[in-house]
Amino acid sequence: MTKYDSAFWLGMSELVRTGSIVIDRPQGRAHPRYSEMIYPLDYGYLENTSAGDGDGIDVWIGSDKEKKLTGILCTFDKLKRDAEIKLLIGCGIEEVEAIQVFNSDMLTLFVPNPMVEHDLSD
Repeated sequence: MTKYDSAFWLGMSELVRTGSIVIDRPQGRAHPRYSEMIYPLDYGYLENTSAGDGDGIDVWIGSDKEKKLTGILCTFDKLKRDAEIKLLIGCGIEEVEAIQVFNSDMLTLFVPNPMVEHDLSD
């Protein structure tokens, strides 16, 4: 890992550690426009941040109590021609997979945080 990679992950982790998370779509609730889409985990955004869509940076919250930045999910919606990142916080591999299934109408890429130990075994 280069010093630039380290700086990126340290910066993103600091943003998560010091930011306030707003959960606007709790686990088990339906998407506001697509009632068949049920959120597998808590979903929200980091307050006082800005993503490409003008809203706060999206976050998924997993079950790990430490709430470390697990990684980033990059999404690409071919129909909307839109790309976004979503921060995954405290997510295990099964939770990452559930998030990817939830976003199955888009192309996704999970980038694990190399500064956090992961159990990526199946």
